[in-house]
Amino acid sequence: MSQSARAKEPLRTNPARFIEQEIKEFVRTSPANHLSFMNGYAMWDAPLVKFANGDDPIFTEYKSIIAPDYLTPREALAKAYDKDPEDMPARLSVISWILPAVEQTRKSNRAETRVPSRLWSHTRWYGEKFNEKLRVYVVELLTGMGYLAAAPTLQPSFKIDANEKGPYSNWSERHAAYAAGHGTFSLSDGFITECGIAHRCGSVVTSLVIPASRRTARSPYSNCLFYLGVNCKACIERCPAGAITDKGHDKIRCWQYLTEIGYASTFFNDSYDNDKSVAGCGLCQTKVPCEFQNPTKKMKRKP
Repeated sequence: MSQSARAKEPLRTNPARFIEQEIKEFVRTSPANHLSFMNGYAMWDAPLVKFANGDDPIFTEYKSIIAPDYLTPREALAKAYDKDPEDMPARLSVISWILPAVEQTRKSNRAETRVPSRLWSHTRWYGEKFNEKLRVYVVELLTGMGYLAAAPTLQPSFKIDANEKGPYSNWSERHAAYAAGHGTFSLSDGFITECGIAHRCGSVVTSLVIPASRRTARSPYSNCLFYLGVNCKACIERCPAGAITDKGHDKIRCWQYLTEIGYASTFFNDSYDNDKSVAGCGLCQTKVPCEFQNPTKKMKRKP
């Protein structure tokens, strides 16, 4: 058996386990997950990895929830290969991962009240650069084994636009994570997983058929204490922009505040450059009950 064939064997036997192990090993060993100018400070803890069926109807529902030009996995992969969606393989999968911020980074941001801590800012910027490398690694791993694969956010077809609710993109890592069963959304528009809300998400669409992870959430907000009737307004109190209320998250007000303090480029003009913006102060993701855990996990649920 050739080396290539031996490498493919665990992929055929248990593709979910193989991909999960590859992603975890990359996060554990990659120098890009460490800040060289801070004595090798590690930004991300061990990732969570789950999978979604690429033709799950929920992706089509996102066209109504987010915007009509939102890409389904089939559309995203087809665009990456300059093909029609109908020309894609019969079955597709979405690989979704969560990169949890390490404790020291979270602690540093808890003390802030107006702008993110230096550690949080470094993790947001360099940590997302690492996330991009992880996307590329997973794509190259799969294409090297003969499968189609693409990271939608790294494709020329990826775009950020705006409507009356504020900025949105035609592929959302958080919504891919929800489809894969990682967790649910929050009052602040964050995404609460079993390791909490202080994290970054990533995803890759592929022709490799991987069994979909079970989506156990009862609603899109069932991990958020506020939506379960608990008097939790921690994220409201943490927001320096007043962009979070009991009615939800005002994305326009949030972005305006980030622009004012220099943490995001001005969005509503033609000069927006996503690569040069550092969006997100993260205050609503720290010093809150859902910072590093699913706060509803120990609650008694009604049958």
